[in-house]
Amino acid sequence: MNILVVDDEPLARAELSYLIKESSSLQGQEFKLFEAEDIKNAQKILLKNRIDLLFLDISLNEENGFELANELTQLSYSPMIIFATAYDEYAVKAFDVGAIDYILKPFEQKRVDQALHKAVNILKTEKPLLKEKDNSDREVLSIELDDRNIVIKKMSVVSAQIDNGVLTISTDKEKYETRKTLSWIKGKLTSSCFMQVHRNAIVNVEDIKEVQPWFNHTLLLIMSNGEKIQVGRSYRKELNEKLGM
Repeated sequence: MNILVVDDEPLARAELSYLIKESSSLQGQEFKLFEAEDIKNAQKILLKNRIDLLFLDISLNEENGFELANELTQLSYSPMIIFATAYDEYAVKAFDVGAIDYILKPFEQKRVDQALHKAVNILKTEKPLLKEKDNSDREVLSIELDDRNIVIKKMSVVSAQIDNGVLTISTDKEKYETRKTLSWIKGKLTSSCFMQVHRNAIVNVEDIKEVQPWFNHTLLLIMSNGEKIQVGRSYRKELNEKLGM
């Protein structure tokens, strides 16, 4: 495993590097540790080495760690990111850009161990050393509401419907309204289990409970949360093929 620590503070960088080297989560693991003090140096390391995991600070002098996180989409692969920072208010945004964990300064061995354990397990289960470039398949979805952002698991989404410019995202238990577009949510829910069934609706086909005939030779879907969603005529054939009907 190749690990890169990005922090503009020499002491913090050295402390985190030490805790990584001492971590019980890396026992029996071969790893190489790199350090960078700013985004420019981090970019050089990323271009020369296939980095599996970044420990990334948010405040880097006049730079922002999120800038580097966003630039990772330009690589042919996407390293895992663990934000390591003194600021706790950016946690939601961190997970929105695909971070697997978020640890706070001053660093503690136990917390570093937990984060590394998660990274090691991801590498073991996902087999390629690094996740693929496509960031749309992240496990969580951040939804911007009027007064806050909430984070939910993508697979908990039962449906997404838009009406009068308001997008309603439904799970088994909750409904969230946002001013995002249907094309936005469609771009986020790229798993094959999500399908557009109407010009105004996307559903998780795994949450379809019943399919009933409806007016004008269309269909009505009864979802696991009780929602009723009409299937547009132009989407019926694709849905039939998807469900083997």
